[in-house]
Amino acid sequence: MGLVVQKYGGTSVGDAERIRAVADHVARTVRGGDEVVVVVSAMGKTTDGLLRLAEDVSSVRPGREMDMLVTSGERISMALLCMALAERGVPAASFTGSQAGIITDTIHQKARIIEVKGDRIREAMKEGKVPVVAGFQGVSLSRDITSLGRGGSDTTAVALAFFNDTATTEIYTDVSGVFTADPRIVPSARKLARLSFEEMLEIAATGGRVLALRSVEFARNYKVTLHVRSSFTWEPGTVVTEEDEMMEQPLVSAVTSDTSAAKITLTGVADRPGIAAALFKALADRAINVDVIVQNVSHDGTTDISFTIPKDDLAASMEVADALQPELGARSVVADVGVAQVAIIGAGMKTHPGVTARMFETLAAEGINIEMISTSPIRLSCMVRAEVAEQALQVLHRAFELDRPPATAT
Repeated sequence: MGLVVQKYGGTSVGDAERIRAVADHVARTVRGGDEVVVVVSAMGKTTDGLLRLAEDVSSVRPGREMDMLVTSGERISMALLCMALAERGVPAASFTGSQAGIITDTIHQKARIIEVKGDRIREAMKEGKVPVVAGFQGVSLSRDITSLGRGGSDTTAVALAFFNDTATTEIYTDVSGVFTADPRIVPSARKLARLSFEEMLEIAATGGRVLALRSVEFARNYKVTLHVRSSFTWEPGTVVTEEDEMMEQPLVSAVTSDTSAAKITLTGVADRPGIAAALFKALADRAINVDVIVQNVSHDGTTDISFTIPKDDLAASMEVADALQPELGARSVVADVGVAQVAIIGAGMKTHPGVTARMFETLAAEGINIEMISTSPIRLSCMVRAEVAEQALQVLHRAFELDRPPATAT
C-alpha cells in the first residue's frame, strides 16, 4: 500500500457532477489499497468571481483582506468533496491550509511555504480518513491567513507530498497532460509522455499554464515526481521527473507563448555603476518578479533599460520606476502592454548548434520582428508584438517539426 497526493483543479471540481466524479476516483484509489491525501482548488471560476466582487466593492483592497476573501473558495470545494466521499462510504475530513499546518511567510497574495507541520493530517490518516485539504492557502508566522498566488494549489500538493514522504503527486486538470504547444492555438500539438523538471520550469515560466511555476520548483528541489492527468478521461498523462531518469533528450520539446507580460522602458538613464542595481532592488522589495532585461549600448553617457514584468504587477512597477526617475536621471518611463513572449524549450538545445538561427530565420520569414531576447541553456525566448504571438507559435511548432512523434530506438 502506497501514499499518493491527488490535486484537483477548479475545472475538475467545477460543479456537483464533477465533484461526484472526483469522489468516485478517490474512492477507487482507496479501495485499490492506496492511502490518499487530496488537495482541491476553488470550484470553476469562483476565485475570479470573488476578485470581481472585491473590485466592485472598493478600489482599496488590503492584501490581508483579499487573502481572507479569496481563500474561501477552496473551503467550499473541500467540504463538498468530503460529503460526496461520505456517501460512497469513504471516511474523509476537510482541512483549511492553516488546519493542515501549512506555515508561510507574511507576504499576502504571494506567500511562500516555510514548513508543513501536518499533525492533523497524520492523525486523520491514522483514523482511516482521507484528508481533503484546501489548496492555495496557509497561515503566516503572524497568524494571518495567506494565499500562495495563482496556481498555489499545485504548490500545496507538492508540499504535502514531500511532508508525507511520497515521491509522486498527481495533478488532475482539464487537459490530458503537457503538450508541445497550446492545442487551442496549434491543433497538431502532441501530448508529451515525459519531461524533465528543467524543461517544465521553462514551459511554466514562458506561458505554459498546466502547472504553476512555483510548484515545479518545489518538486524539483525535493524530488517529487509530478504526473499531470485529466480528471475527465483519467488516462495517463505527462510525467515530470529528474533529467537523469529520462532516456530521450529531444532537441526541442515544446514551444510556448505568453501575453501576460508588460514591458517598461526607462530612456536616457545615466550610464554609471549602481543604476540598474537601484532599480531592480526597489522592484524586488515590492516582490515584483522581473523576467527579460535589455540595456542598450551607452551613448553620450546615457542608456535605455527595458524589462518585462507580469501585467498584474504593472501598476506597482510603474510606481517604483516613476519614483526613481529623478535619481536615475531617466528622461521618460514608458509602459507597453502590447507585447508577448514566444519561446522554444528543449533539453537537447544544450548540445545542438543552430537552434537560435533556425528560430530567428523562421520568425523573419514571417515578417515577425523581435524586440527582446532572453536565453537559458534549454530555452530561447523572444518578445514580439502580442498580435503576432499565435502566428509565431504556429510557425515555430512547424519549423521544429513538433507535430511529428519522436523517433524511437530500434
